Amino acid sequence: MMGDGILLFLALWPMAGALVCYLIGRRNKELRSLAADGVTIVEFGVLVFLLLQVIGGRTYDFVWEDFCGLGLVLKLDGFRALYGLIAAWMWMMTTIFSKEYFAHYRNRNRYYLFLLVTLGATVGVFLSADLYTTFIFFEIMSFTSYVWVAHDEKAESMRAAATYLGVAVIGGLVMLMGLFLLYHTVGTLNMDMLLDACRKAMDARPYDHQVYLQLFIAGALILFGFGAKAGMFPLHIWLPKAHPVAPAPASALLSGILTKVGVFGIAVVSCNIFLHDASWGGLILMLGVVTMFGGALLALFSVDLKRTLACSSMSQIGFILVGMGMQGILGEENALAVRGTLLHMVNHSLIKLVLFMAAGVVFQNLHKLNLNDIRGFGRKKPALCFCFLMGALGIAGIPLWNGYVSKTLLHESIVEYTHVVAAAGGSVGLWKAVEWTFLLSGGITVAYMLKLFIALFVEKNGDSQLQAKYDGMTRYMNGQSSFALIGSAVVLPVMGFLPGIVMDGIADLGQSFFHGMAPEHAVHYFSLTNLTGAVISIGIGLVLYFGVVRLWMMKDSTYVNRWPAWLDLENLIYRPVLLGLLPGVCGFLCQILDRYLLNGFVKVFLAISSVVCRCMDHLVDSIIVLARKTTHRQTTASKRRVVNDRIAYALGLLCDDCILIMNKTVRRKRPIETSTIPRLMELEERIVTTNRLIGSSMSFGLMLVCVGLCLTLGYLLYSYIV
Repeated sequence: MMGDGILLFLALWPMAGALVCYLIGRRNKELRSLAADGVTIVEFGVLVFLLLQVIGGRTYDFVWEDFCGLGLVLKLDGFRALYGLIAAWMWMMTTIFSKEYFAHYRNRNRYYLFLLVTLGATVGVFLSADLYTTFIFFEIMSFTSYVWVAHDEKAESMRAAATYLGVAVIGGLVMLMGLFLLYHTVGTLNMDMLLDACRKAMDARPYDHQVYLQLFIAGALILFGFGAKAGMFPLHIWLPKAHPVAPAPASALLSGILTKVGVFGIAVVSCNIFLHDASWGGLILMLGVVTMFGGALLALFSVDLKRTLACSSMSQIGFILVGMGMQGILGEENALAVRGTLLHMVNHSLIKLVLFMAAGVVFQNLHKLNLNDIRGFGRKKPALCFCFLMGALGIAGIPLWNGYVSKTLLHESIVEYTHVVAAAGGSVGLWKAVEWTFLLSGGITVAYMLKLFIALFVEKNGDSQLQAKYDGMTRYMNGQSSFALIGSAVVLPVMGFLPGIVMDGIADLGQSFFHGMAPEHAVHYFSLTNLTGAVISIGIGLVLYFGVVRLWMMKDSTYVNRWPAWLDLENLIYRPVLLGLLPGVCGFLCQILDRYLLNGFVKVFLAISSVVCRCMDHLVDSIIVLARKTTHRQTTASKRRVVNDRIAYALGLLCDDCILIMNKTVRRKRPIETSTIPRLMELEERIVTTNRLIGSSMSFGLMLVCVGLCLTLGYLLYSYIV
């Protein structure tokens, strides 16, 4: 190991702290919460110090050459220090907020354990200096954050968690294939060396497009993996499902920072492998436009507070991808697109921290999220109203708030390229459509945030007694929660009121990561030209709210979900294909291969592979069973209803009769008072559940093996043909 060990400390300190906090929590819950706060505060403090050092001109590097063969490489520059600090800030605030939010939850110890481990993995991703290191921390982060979604273990939570994990696993496998292909093509995964390595690979064979095609395929596979985490269409299916069921502090992190891990990876590919590449930029732009508009539309139709915010996250990721696409299309003249992309990443992280914690205040008091149930809760609650309003104004792009600055830069980058096309005599119809889709998506954002604000803070609940109860809640959050929420909210207007100082400073700090340069002229954010785009979006939003939401999406003063129930990509396409069609097709192909094509050696090889896969699958099952007995142990119920636990019930009656005889004879002085029936019933249920879990795990493992074999076969055929 060589370099600055403090970088490794930043990744491992939260993980070590997680184990310590878990052990403390077994004895003292209060001390555990304080210890978790301390871990995040130390992480934040160290990153503040390092950011100041980076601003002063210093860089940090760390290399662990022998780690897992390819090594572990970390680096701290302006962008990495900035986003590491944002991650630490968000974790610190949500950890402080979590104490009150989880006061009546069970499995709190498990939550804190995985919360802090995920912090270490996330910081590790942002500090990574090569894609192999990124992949290691990325996979740790994906698996540990799964526990957040499944935290309350209800049926809808487990289904949403399964979707989240399925997308993460498939995305990770596809990404890994892309990394293999990229390393095979250019010989490195180091981010600082990728740009030169890719150019040299293409310059070595200037008349052969095969290298570029291989790079494009590798980039597309890596984009698939990172895009799944970012919530990019059509891999967004986990976002609307996971957020409503996950605890609010976890939702703030899933939306605000874990999606940016995906954006981080997309930025690495776009700005190192395909720097100033118009074809790649066009692909990212197309995906960004669809994600931006689709997410906004889903949010407009939603009548669930956290689902609306989740779909909003998908839309805002689309805005960021639009900026990243414009970077490639504009080429070297992409200063506005670079700064807009970076600033909207930062803005969205900080805004969603505020909005999801505000939603958490609502849920911890009412345990409801439907707009019809929570309507009027925020009346006579000025602190909550202020915080939610800051987030709403920021994400809607209202002038003088931070979201306005980044959206203005993104909009102007589209306008700039439209002028370039017009000056060259080209058709600008497509770019006008992109611009108006951008403005329309901004207008939809205004409409759904206006819907949420009016429902929570302006309208009265239809039940007058319930409204009186809401109005009488004066202690709806404690001092710690107030500090976390208000402290996060006041940052947003400061950034928007002083864009030339705060926002431009942030952009200057991080733009080198995107290979961007400062614009030739200072941007006048509040000029009439720049204000025009915001005014158009605000106008569209008002028309949509009063013309569509109030007239069509409400019936008898009740919010109605007008979105067609059948129009769900997960249930319509993904589950039928992955769980129905794909296993059937693969099984048919395996039969054909076995009957007509495979020789004896290949059959022996596949048999050995099958044994190895089964051993690995049993190992995973053992780990799952161990987790069910430790970190995922369920609370023992004192009384249970007899439903189908006939064996346990009968055996329990027999044991109780034996105990009764013993109490009248050998244990008269110290009789046994408890019944064995509940324990035996629980044991039987655990056995049945574990067997079902193992069966599901084996099925899922075999499906993944099947997918991997198909992809490998496809790649071999492609290599043979080429």
